[in-house]
Amino acid sequence: MQNRSLAQKFDAVIAGAGHNGLVTAAYLAAAGYKVLVLEKREMVGGCAVTEELWPGYRVSSASYLTSLLQEKVVRDLELERYGYRVDAKDPAFFSPFPDGRHLYMWQDERKTLAEIAKFSARDAGRLAAYEAHLERLAVVVESMLLETPPEFPPQRLGDFADYIKLLGRMRGLSRAELVGLVKIFTQSAADLLDEWFESEELKVTLATDGVIGANGGPRSPGTAYILLHHCMGGVGGKRGLWGFVRGGMGAVSEAMAASARARGVEIRVNAPVRQIRVTGERADGVVLENGDEIASDIVVSNLDPKLTFLKLVEERHLPADFVQQIRRFRSEGTSCKINLALSGLPEFTALPGAPAPHHRATMHICPSIEYVERAWDDAKYGRPSERPLLEMTVPTMYDPSLAPAGKHVMGIFLQYAPYTLKNATWDQLREPFGDRVIDLIAEYAPNIRRIVEHRQVLTPLDLERRFGLTGGNIFHGEMSLDQMFIMRPLAGWARHRTPLKGLYLCGSGTHPGGGVMGAPGHNAAREILKNASK
Repeated sequence: MQNRSLAQKFDAVIAGAGHNGLVTAAYLAAAGYKVLVLEKREMVGGCAVTEELWPGYRVSSASYLTSLLQEKVVRDLELERYGYRVDAKDPAFFSPFPDGRHLYMWQDERKTLAEIAKFSARDAGRLAAYEAHLERLAVVVESMLLETPPEFPPQRLGDFADYIKLLGRMRGLSRAELVGLVKIFTQSAADLLDEWFESEELKVTLATDGVIGANGGPRSPGTAYILLHHCMGGVGGKRGLWGFVRGGMGAVSEAMAASARARGVEIRVNAPVRQIRVTGERADGVVLENGDEIASDIVVSNLDPKLTFLKLVEERHLPADFVQQIRRFRSEGTSCKINLALSGLPEFTALPGAPAPHHRATMHICPSIEYVERAWDDAKYGRPSERPLLEMTVPTMYDPSLAPAGKHVMGIFLQYAPYTLKNATWDQLREPFGDRVIDLIAEYAPNIRRIVEHRQVLTPLDLERRFGLTGGNIFHGEMSLDQMFIMRPLAGWARHRTPLKGLYLCGSGTHPGGGVMGAPGHNAAREILKNASK
């Protein structure tokens, strides 16, 4: 007897309703495809979700800020029509220091320069040149975000032409900027900042963007690019700004889902995919956990590369060397997310009072580059950082509807919490580590313990279990030089295609990598449509 679902035939089936899967679905549907999106959880969004963790508290449980979401995707999918709204952070950063001093960084450049001058007049004079330098490099890199990487290694004459075009993007750069571009891909964040500034307080505030989500400290080669990656994008047309989405990060995904449905996409939740069907050398549908089979001309995976090829596809259908390379694809994470329900706001000894401007900022606890490097040293040897780097945000300062009246949600994103622990498990260390983080915050804001009503600690193991991130890596795989651009996820397979005909990747494990940007989903849809037209 034929399964009822097998009688349905789709042009494209997408496994995973994370934001990139929804973007791919919307573009394919706009081109006339009959598209089905399958999601294992009860809601769409992947890591971009808003969850009511406790009664009255709606929390961006994983991703928590936006900036990288591509303007082209916002326009094409008409996301604002479907409720997407962003409030730009101002101030951008607040860093309290153990000696009682503090540093603000504002949207208003004059106010920021006055803050920096408290620590170094020289650095205040250098900031504009530093930002202009990064912007010039960002323009070059951003021009490639919505492009498909050239074939590597090049096989045909046209492939060599693609590399010539790529070099052409750098034509307008000066010699110093070309050197800077090479350095940004190879240098550490600390080395980059040492070339520009002398103030430890300014350098560590800027360096945090270089280690967020990275398997490395501020002195690890390659973290300069992670810093640049987080400086791209913007809010409201202003480069480098980050913002809070009204309704939480789930509002991004819900807007994308509404846009996709308006174009005819069918989305099913509580529908986990167990297997990608393969006939001969071609993917031709999926099998769900409940045994239902769905036929499709094209299968697109929004899951990370390891989940896709080591779990959903039987190994016998893939080349042996390809499987070996996928197994070596590095995808262990070192990030932890802690969500708090608060009865009030943290009051910092460095700047008493609440509410205050710093509660609207990303609040850092990381007093020096050396402090962050020591935190990484712990993680290198399989230990959660004794004194981790903390980034704290209070979205209810912008959107009070996320919590009961007079109360707040606070998110803590921290480095470092290695996925693989030595002599312990995360099920043993989860809550003790959460206690340690609260104790650390209390050194700067002593009232934190008495205002915490509820707490959720999401270790890398929890991120893997809850959101399907192999190794808990928030980027679907390390964003190191050997796993980026023409090498993401593997050399020869950076164009969203796979060894199986009809099977494509659209998630953050493809170019240009992680973050809520929609670029991988956009690029995958373009490649699918391009191949279909041949």
